[in-house]
Amino acid sequence: MERQKTALVVGMARSGIASAKLLAKNGYRVIINDLKRDISGLFEALGDIEFVNGLGAPPEAFLEETDLMVLSPVIPIFRPFVKSAIDMGIEVIGEIELGYRYCDRGSKFVCIGGTNGKTTTTALTGEIFKTAGRNTFVLGNIGIPICEHAEEVKAGDFVVAETASLQLESIVDFRANAAGLLNITEDHINRFGSMEAYIAAKVRMFENQTEEDFAILNLDDPIVRGMANKTKARVIYISLESEPEEGAFIRDGSIMWRFDGREVKVLPISELRIPGEHNVQNAMCAIALSLCMGIELEPLRKTLREFPGVEHRIEFVREKNGVQYINDSKGTNPDSTIKAVRAMGRPTILLLGVGEYDKFSDFVPLFKEFNGKVKAVIASGKTVPEILTAADATGFTNVVVCSDGLKEMVKLAESMAKPGDTVLLSPAAASWGMFDDFEHRGRVFKDIVKKL
Repeated sequence: MERQKTALVVGMARSGIASAKLLAKNGYRVIINDLKRDISGLFEALGDIEFVNGLGAPPEAFLEETDLMVLSPVIPIFRPFVKSAIDMGIEVIGEIELGYRYCDRGSKFVCIGGTNGKTTTTALTGEIFKTAGRNTFVLGNIGIPICEHAEEVKAGDFVVAETASLQLESIVDFRANAAGLLNITEDHINRFGSMEAYIAAKVRMFENQTEEDFAILNLDDPIVRGMANKTKARVIYISLESEPEEGAFIRDGSIMWRFDGREVKVLPISELRIPGEHNVQNAMCAIALSLCMGIELEPLRKTLREFPGVEHRIEFVREKNGVQYINDSKGTNPDSTIKAVRAMGRPTILLLGVGEYDKFSDFVPLFKEFNGKVKAVIASGKTVPEILTAADATGFTNVVVCSDGLKEMVKLAESMAKPGDTVLLSPAAASWGMFDDFEHRGRVFKDIVKKL
């Protein structure tokens, strides 16, 4: 009789929980591990599976008995204990690789990556596939681990997955039948150590593609454009600035599609429901992914006209006393917040920081984008020094530092705002330390605003 294999799951957030449950159901002896000894709600979330409680202990303590290690995305693959595991012959993978292995190989993976815009693009692409009648699972970094539904994915189904660099660095066989890369700007440098390492992780989404697959690249982004030689897949471009030989582009105010020698008008930009130039780019990526994978034009057009956007991304919360409140908690780096600021049509009071985790981002490009549109900044959290440095470097003087949390920031913004203004939460920073994640931060903001 074959001995039972042991899996060590390191990091017990949502992806770790899903990994542990999937492994336990498939015959593994599972050790759950996290530096925290007590994690609220963890045992309830694990349900009735059997596991060994390794909480609070270093992962090294379990290596001798481990056959497979599954890492949380936040744990770098270059940590010493991971190197030790690999040297001992232990296979080390992440949650998306594990989930992929348990999906039927007759299914198709449609993946979206990039520093910014991938959540919106993933949600929109998933809606297009569903509207077109395809059996579709929208999973990955968007908030639902692949492992959570892997065994439900059958031949002919589609998995539309948001794939983050933190997840991609630990793949082995994971293959995207169609992969769209939106952009690459500075982010997670504290995690990867350099921009080069961050880019290298992003590129891995193309690693296992074949000539039968598709790679959708943003022609307007020089780093992304240069990735055409990193994949065996058929390369299709999207562009706001030019007309590629094959792909999606703009002509006379409409999104066009050129593919296999045919050209078709998809729809006028004015018919897109989601606002902002960055969302035109997101829509073009969703269009390219969908049409490459055989989706028909009519359900595609219907979805583009009706899709309202995603929660926490330039989300209208309410208007009170003539002041609009917008939740863009998904703005977790300066480039993302730049896109939110550009989408604002009114004088704006911008809430920045709002977290106790520092990615070492440069806020100067964000402040340079204000162009008189941002009338005031209210800042809090770990990134306040960088925010003040950027304000000083760009001559922006109306910055108020608030040490009393998000509720006081909103009250302060309310007192400063005049009818016709917008109060925009787009922190340009991670939420960790103050909140569980950006969704938690966004929900708290909306709750505070609704109670004003």
